Amino acid sequence: MRFWWVNQKQTYQHEVPGGYLWSPKRKRNGARNPFYEYMREVSPGDIVFSFADGAIKAIGIILSNAYTSPKPADFGTAGAYWDLVGWRVDVRFRELTSVVRPSQVMDRLAPLLPARYAPLLPDGRGLQSVYVTALPDDFAYARC
Repeated sequence: MRFWWVNQKQTYQHEVPGGYLWSPKRKRNGARNPFYEYMREVSPGDIVFSFADGAIKAIGIILSNAYTSPKPADFGTAGAYWDLVGWRVDVRFRELTSVVRPSQVMDRLAPLLPARYAPLLPDGRGLQSVYVTALPDDFAYARC
């Protein structure tokens, strides 16, 4: 089992209730994006932390491997520049009754962030360029 982080600034309201993650396969210029490539690494049984509006708002269990899927119609204008076909992963999300705001506990979280592809800035705000990224076990198990 692995742990993942997803920054869902534009898509939380669609992906969490809809039970999925979706990303383009490549950047707009055709280049590979490690945060889209990670979609192909998630596996059933993995855990994903959903971050939106400055907080971890939901936790999900990955139900499928990534598969090719059209961009969800319910995205509307979100990601208007994304390709129309991308990666989809099915997820069973549970929204938290009490959200976790990383900005309030960065003294504990910052030392546990991965050295490469960290999902958060030092002040606890999400990095907009990061979609899905791997988390170290220590970070996932940290008490907040």
